[in-house]
Amino acid sequence: MAQANAFEASSSQIQVEHDRKRRQFVIRLNGSHDRAVLLYEYVGKKTVDLQHTEVPDAYRGRGIAKHLAKAAMDFVVEEDLKAHLTCWYIQKYVKENPQPKYFEHIYQ
Repeated sequence: MAQANAFEASSSQIQVEHDRKRRQFVIRLNGSHDRAVLLYEYVGKKTVDLQHTEVPDAYRGRGIAKHLAKAAMDFVVEEDLKAHLTCWYIQKYVKENPQPKYFEHIYQ
């Protein structure tokens, strides 16, 4: 666990990977052993449901989920999709980072 405690969530270290096949955004933590994920599903041709964000306990409170939420919302905008925000964390992220480009793509 010492390595987990040494992990710092600076933007330069965090890389979000988009696994389109598995419909998830992933951040590999501590090499590739631990992972933070954001899961989504297509619920229509141009509609996604951003369902769940999960960060391992040892990494919580370091801003990691914020990177997943930003990547997911940017994906929705770039692909011109509509999104249902089932995940409470993404709802919080959008509220704390109010950007018109996001609001245009969210089902209220």
